[in-house]
Parts: sequence; structure tokens; C-alpha cells
Amino acid sequence: MTRPTARDVAAGASGALRRRPQLSDDVAAHVRNRIMSGDVRPGDFVRLDETAAELGVSVTPVREALLTLRGEGLVELVPHRGYVVAPLSRDDVRDVFWLQGRIAEELAVRAVDRVDDAALTELTEINEQLQRAVGLGDAARIEQLEFGFHRVVNRLAGARKLSWFLLGATRYTPAQFYSSDRQWGDAAVASHTRLVAALAARDHAAVAAETRAHFDDGAKRLVRHLETIGIWD
Repeated sequence: MTRPTARDVAAGASGALRRRPQLSDDVAAHVRNRIMSGDVRPGDFVRLDETAAELGVSVTPVREALLTLRGEGLVELVPHRGYVVAPLSRDDVRDVFWLQGRIAEELAVRAVDRVDDAALTELTEINEQLQRAVGLGDAARIEQLEFGFHRVVNRLAGARKLSWFLLGATRYTPAQFYSSDRQWGDAAVASHTRLVAALAARDHAAVAAETRAHFDDGAKRLVRHLETIGIWD
């Protein structure tokens, strides 16, 4: 299999990014997603000028984005050559989802004692919309609704700091990888249905188990995908 070039790092963008104060964050999110999904692999170079040209931005936000990713350990700076994608192991992927899952589990369990009929209705409606989006293959809508569903649960928990930490951890989830997978979409809808039922029953153990299983499944799917494309060969 031919490895993606630096130009491919930016190829997944849907048009030029809009100029705004947090533009470097958008660039970092894009490159991070490409790394975590295996579109670019350990050892591949991420070129400043090519990435900037593909995203329709100047070199400055790309440089700032790569500095951010270097701080996260996703890229390394090779003197006189530029930025290269850092090693990414199976355990790295599993650890990311372990952290996400444990924080999300705590938030969901706390939500059990605060959930009301209005919140249950809202969660059910979002999940029904998600099911329709999955059926239509509307990736952007799927990502929006998946985020929205868990945001309601996290809001119910009333733990702003934990929610903030979870948001930071989910930066490493390649959302486009999941939203383009019909099988994952169907599984997510089913998982949400079980979670809503567990919340309605005020079943702390079932809520914890379902939340944990949702993130464990995400880790397994991504590891399997990365193995299939030969990232660790």
C-alpha cells in the first residue's frame, strides 16, 4: 500500500477553512484526525507549505498547529527536515479510549440522579434523528448528533470540569472515521437506546456498563481498522 504524501494530509478537508482567531485549532484538529485514522502514518512528513495550500490558509496557522501537535506527542520535529508523524501504538489508541470511557462513565453515572422526563425525551429525539442520519449516510449530521447526545448526558451530570476534560480527550477521536461507518452508526443508535432505558430505570450499574462498552467498542473498531490498513506492519 502506498503511503499518503504530505499533500494527502490536507486532502480530507471539505474546502478551504474560514479565517478566524482559532484557525490554528482547526488545522490541528484536521491533522490530528488524519493521524488518528491512519490516513497519515508514523514516519510521514507533514509539510507546512503543502498543508497550507491545500487548506487555503497561510503557513502561520499550520506552523502553530504543528507546534500544538508536537506538544501532544503526535508529531516530532526533525532538524532541517520538518515535522514527521510520531509513532502510534495499539496501546496509545486503547489508552485514549480508556480515558474517554472512564470520564464519560463517571459523568453518565452522575446523570442518573439528575435525569428527568424532559431530558429523556430530548435524548430519545436526538437518537431518533441520529438513526435517520445513519440511514441517509449523512456523516456531518451524524457527528453533530452523536456529540449532541453525549453533551446532554454530560450536562445532566453537572460536573463542568469533568466535562471539560472529556472534551479535551475526545479531540483524539477521528470522528469522520466513525461517521462514515454504517455498522458503527447502527451500533451507536442501539447503544444510545439501551443507555436511555438505563437512565430511565435509574440503573447506575447498567448506565456505567453501557457507557463503558460504547467507548471500548470505539477503541476496538479503530485498532482493527489500523491493523487492516497495515499501519503496524
